[in-house]
Amino acid sequence: MFDWLENDLLLTITHCEPASSDASFRRYFRVHASDDCIRAGGIIATQGAVAEQQFIVMDAPPTKENIEPFIRIAKLLAQSDINVPTIFQQNLADGFLLLEDFGSQCFLDRLNASTADDLYQTAFDSLFKLQTQTPEQNSGLPNYDEPLLQRELTIFEEWFLGQFLDIEISTSVWETVSAILMASALEQPRTFVHRDYHSRNLMVLDNDSPGVIDFQDAVIGPITYDLVSLLRDCYIAWPEQQVRQWRLNYFERLQQAGLINCSSAQFNRWFDLMGLQRHLKAIGIFSRLYLRDGKPNYLNDIPRTLNYVTTVCSAYPELTKFNDFLHQQVLPALRLRSGQVPNKVEV
Repeated sequence: MFDWLENDLLLTITHCEPASSDASFRRYFRVHASDDCIRAGGIIATQGAVAEQQFIVMDAPPTKENIEPFIRIAKLLAQSDINVPTIFQQNLADGFLLLEDFGSQCFLDRLNASTADDLYQTAFDSLFKLQTQTPEQNSGLPNYDEPLLQRELTIFEEWFLGQFLDIEISTSVWETVSAILMASALEQPRTFVHRDYHSRNLMVLDNDSPGVIDFQDAVIGPITYDLVSLLRDCYIAWPEQQVRQWRLNYFERLQQAGLINCSSAQFNRWFDLMGLQRHLKAIGIFSRLYLRDGKPNYLNDIPRTLNYVTTVCSAYPELTKFNDFLHQQVLPALRLRSGQVPNKVEV
């Protein structure tokens, strides 16, 4: 990485530090570089005379990560007036990107009862632009289709139930819940889906906030996906009454824009079931990150995420058998398992 920065880009790096953790194999570093050398290398990051400037370097090993989607989608979103990091330089062969630094304050760091309305309003505004201004046609994005939905649900069954808890779910119950969730997702209006639109991927900026990151897995898919990712966040939870109000406000905005033509009740059902699909996938991913990648901290987010799952299941009679399975087998097994991992999972 330093050979590329200093020998190829002619930057003088004065300081380097890890910038953030990631659930993938990507790593991010914050580097400080001499302003004179930045300009000599043809990189103009900011205006005005400063001694040095900061950048983010993405290190994505080509054998494990493909940075081409990040580059392509960053361009697409920038054209839609979404504030994404500027890509100053790229090295596809080695998997390096030199990016604009959005700082270290994400929404999760700043969210509380007094800041939530203002912060979420900026997130809603950005999401609305994302859904209304990003073209679906000729975007090159994959469709969030039935095979992809099924593969994601399999992560829950394989990694959380099978590998982490060592329990099985009956085929009939699992096929029923999978069919319900896929049918609900596929009947929704389709739009651009960031696919990880939550408090850790929205950066608080002085101007044009939020900065949007981690968009490389974007697809064309269900209109409620990013909204439920934001409002039923795996990393922070809000009172359901507040979530309902935010959801209603955004529903009315979509309705006025002509993006949806359904009742509020139908939209709420889509929202609930889309969240259930996403949260099952997330629980599986958190388990895989611990078991396969040695990242136990994500286990602490399972109880919050599983609470979303049981709450939704209890509200829909067609999910009763799955809800019974969760209460009778999953929750007891999770309590037992919680004492056997480095970071105790409080259930």
